[in-house]
Amino acid sequence: MSAQVIGLGCRLNIAESERIGAMLAGRTDRVVINSCSVTAEAVRHTRRAIRRARRDHPHARLLVTGCAAATERDALLAMPEVDGIVPNARKLDVMAYDLSPREGGDLMRFGETPSRLRPPPSRGFGVTRTRAFVAIQNGCDHACTFCIIPQGRGPSRSLPVAAVLREIEAQLARGAAEIVLTGVDVTAWGADLPGRPALGALVEAILDRCPRLARLRLSSLDGAEIDPWLLELIGAEPRVMPHLHLSLQHGHDLILKRMKRRHTRAQAAALVDGLRARRPDIAIGADLIAGFPTESEEHHAANLSLVRDLGVVHGHIFPYSARHDTPAARMPQVDGETIRRRAAELRAEVATTRAEWLTSLVGKPLQVLAERDGRGYAENYARVATPGLAPGTIATVTPTAIEDDLLI
Repeated sequence: MSAQVIGLGCRLNIAESERIGAMLAGRTDRVVINSCSVTAEAVRHTRRAIRRARRDHPHARLLVTGCAAATERDALLAMPEVDGIVPNARKLDVMAYDLSPREGGDLMRFGETPSRLRPPPSRGFGVTRTRAFVAIQNGCDHACTFCIIPQGRGPSRSLPVAAVLREIEAQLARGAAEIVLTGVDVTAWGADLPGRPALGALVEAILDRCPRLARLRLSSLDGAEIDPWLLELIGAEPRVMPHLHLSLQHGHDLILKRMKRRHTRAQAAALVDGLRARRPDIAIGADLIAGFPTESEEHHAANLSLVRDLGVVHGHIFPYSARHDTPAARMPQVDGETIRRRAAELRAEVATTRAEWLTSLVGKPLQVLAERDGRGYAENYARVATPGLAPGTIATVTPTAIEDDLLI
């Protein structure tokens, strides 16, 4: 069998998994689990993926990389199914996958990371896709009290402009019609580069230097870091998609403070109002955590009302789970049943606003990028049926109905 890469978790992991697959092309009898540790449930998914991969490939060398390989290193090495750990900081180093069994865990001390984000491999990676994820940044310099990801990915590192442009041109040459910029903390891009350029400068360079790029989409953004020029480009540039996913996390100021987030509810609302003033058709997504330690019913009510007040139509709802060695894990915890109930209520609130939004799109022409499954994404990230359209085609589609969250 050829090498198989199983990617779990975020869009950055998806992009990295494609690179790993390209690096290991032609190698045989290897399975790589690119793991996630953002929540305790994500770690359980990683362990299940390891066991399933071992059952499916009993004679392969099974290697684990990704965030859980850093934060849960010893526990994963203790699993009998695992042959070795490839440190997260070396996951894009092809030599790290040629180690003798169980050797990988000793290559790099816990937490050690390269000083620069490694450019993508020069050869192509992954299959041709209509949408391509381009990792422009890795790591995080912030200290949110609930988050373990900085322990898994280290400090923020940015891919230089020239390397980003090369990667985008390579993806366009392979047929991608849409590029999605991704990273751990995308809006931190540039802070470690000479002159400390802001993300808006990179977006401007991409639009100027890549004229054949049809659509540019931004991954999850921290509203506290969005620079003024980026706001102007989102509002005025038609090739930047009218869809932003914001790392909001909560709707009550006291909980935001205990999370060590760098914005208030009023600032989040002002940001969304400003975005809509510039681009009325923009669709807002958000990450929200249910049941953060000390969260009361009043705090939860503020979280629910944030969904309605900001018109969140793409929601990622995370039931809080304590991560070891984080400050939030030492705070008074909310019981599990309450966390699950509050998460369900948040999902229901997002589902309501989303259903109203989808209904408002029926009968309106949408520019849709067709994908291989007979569906596609509109500019605002609504999912639309595209029967008869070739993958990679961008066409005007006017939906007439909704079925199971899909515009028909």
